[in-house]
Amino acid sequence: MNISFARKPDWIKVRLPAGKTYTALKNRVESLNLNTVCQEARCPNIEECWNSGTATLMLMGDTCTRGCRFCSVKTARIGNPLDPDEPKKVADTVEALNLKYVVLTSVDRDDLEDGGASHFAATVCEIKKRNPSILCETLIPDFKGNLAALDTMLASGAEVISQNQETVRRLTQKVRDGKCSYETTLFVLDYLKSKKPTLFTKSSLMLGLGETDPEVLECMDDLRSVGVDILTLGQYLQPTKKQLPVESFVHPTRFQELESMARSKGFLYVASGPLVRSSYKAGELFIRNILKERMWA
Repeated sequence: MNISFARKPDWIKVRLPAGKTYTALKNRVESLNLNTVCQEARCPNIEECWNSGTATLMLMGDTCTRGCRFCSVKTARIGNPLDPDEPKKVADTVEALNLKYVVLTSVDRDDLEDGGASHFAATVCEIKKRNPSILCETLIPDFKGNLAALDTMLASGAEVISQNQETVRRLTQKVRDGKCSYETTLFVLDYLKSKKPTLFTKSSLMLGLGETDPEVLECMDDLRSVGVDILTLGQYLQPTKKQLPVESFVHPTRFQELESMARSKGFLYVASGPLVRSSYKAGELFIRNILKERMWA
């Protein structure tokens, strides 16, 4: 039963975006014709993250070559031509707003030979050329498991690389595009960690799509088996009536319990709550400090 547009629980409600930093970042993004996943995916945490100086910038246009059934981003077989100035525009924005922790993600670009990995990496390099102390997290596509593309990302200098599992094994084909697979995501995360053990790897799960607790715990075990350090758990919210309906609203107490279970399995950092998204509070002090300690070790 579609309960997504019925009355939501009180713990789901968020206030409308506002604030000085939020407004400055919004104006900057619009003036340079950049895209943010915060806006495109209608993230409920946009005010909190933008006002804290963290934003997730979406590279390579606003049109994805895959059509996951939970996502409201536009889709097409062929994406828009890449903007060769985008790496510079992004770096200009990061510099102008004095961001300390930057999250870069992208639409899937299966129409490009390397899936856009070189464009992704060029953006990281441009940011770090301006200020090497800025911490970069990249939420990447699976690049179809292309090793050359993954090597390009490893060489980019990003401190954190994330690839989202999104849901449990049983629901993957229902929730994600047919080109995606549970196993490919595990392969990507495993390859990244095995090639660069000092790298922080990260993944994310949405809850409320019909998964069971044992399936969630199994997914945690699978992610830990390939060395994933950071995990986020959040409530799936149907963006529009075109996407999958919500099957259940998970209570905040259950999110807390799952966070404790995840920590007991060895994840270095876990963010778990109804409004948590994959990039939620990515630059939290804990992560920044851990990254700095490892960089100077």
